[in-house]
Amino acid sequence: MEFDLTETQKLVKQSAREFLSRECPPTLVRELMATDTAYSEELWNKITEQGWTGMIFPEEFGGLEQGMVEMAVALEEMGRALLPGPFLSTVLLSGSLINEAGARAQKERYLAPICRGAARATLALLEESASWDPESIRLPAVEAPGGFTLSGKKLFVPDAGVADFLICAARQASDILLLIVNRQAAGVSIRPMPAIDNTRKLYEVIFERVSVAESDLLARGDAAQRALARAIDIATVGLCAEMVGGMQRVLDTSVEYAKTRKQFGKPIGQFQAVQHQCADMLLMVESARSATYMAAWALNEKAAEARLAISIAKAYCSDAYREVGNRGIQVHGGIGFTWESDLHLFYRRAKASEIMFGDATEHRERIAQLVIDVRV
Repeated sequence: MEFDLTETQKLVKQSAREFLSRECPPTLVRELMATDTAYSEELWNKITEQGWTGMIFPEEFGGLEQGMVEMAVALEEMGRALLPGPFLSTVLLSGSLINEAGARAQKERYLAPICRGAARATLALLEESASWDPESIRLPAVEAPGGFTLSGKKLFVPDAGVADFLICAARQASDILLLIVNRQAAGVSIRPMPAIDNTRKLYEVIFERVSVAESDLLARGDAAQRALARAIDIATVGLCAEMVGGMQRVLDTSVEYAKTRKQFGKPIGQFQAVQHQCADMLLMVESARSATYMAAWALNEKAAEARLAISIAKAYCSDAYREVGNRGIQVHGGIGFTWESDLHLFYRRAKASEIMFGDATEHRERIAQLVIDVRV
């Protein structure tokens, strides 16, 4: 087995690092955080020119048809730059759902614009239970002439404020339905919700007798369950890659600070207690990276152990990113948690990412089910 990136993947990593260093500096991140949507049309267009919005999708719909490992390489650099905006919700969640469940006409209508960067989208899944388990979906989809009617609300919907359409997970009796809803449709209202990570805005979406055409039904029943599970797995791996990039940035920043900050006449990096903190951070970063790229490879190859690898990666990254953030702030001392320092921005992302798509406890439970329950 090859444990290093290929030459092509290394080029993707290098070009992503150079692009994001130039186009998404910390000053821009802070500017976008202060806006209502954390979105820049100019930055989104530049990202589209890199081909990232279509990287994992078929060429026939405008994609590059690359693998999940290549996508993870780019996402690691996005996490390192703390890229704001709707990439995760548009490409990894919505795009993957349409690619998995959509008919050809739906892919031409919705996936192709995502690949071109002409459309943004999000998944409206969570409700009052805040559970990622599809069994927790309660919003009813009532059959109506020519389609369905939606009434209810979704919570913690990422990037709904800039989405052109939403994919709403609804229930009809025992079936899960995936329905595409135009954000401008009559009866749809969107309200901001508080979020710890201001680079990734969250919203409450209210549906008041919203009509959805039959042609905008992506999937129902078992097909919807499978598509939803696949899309969330893809997004989880992508999120883990982002988390690895964020961890690496915190480590790099902390090590550089330890080399230059002097106390008692010498750099604090010469003190063994500080060295231990940095060494522990390095261990966590590299372990998280190994688990994440294993998960990306397994998902790309549709390996039997893919879901197990994904849960291992998410469980580890959820704990590791938080802990790396803690230690980074410790190395920086008092300045580490001030507004002027960028470290707290990564810590906010760490805390938000920790619970997205299930926290460490939830994924350890899934590991137990996959490993122990199957064998019993």
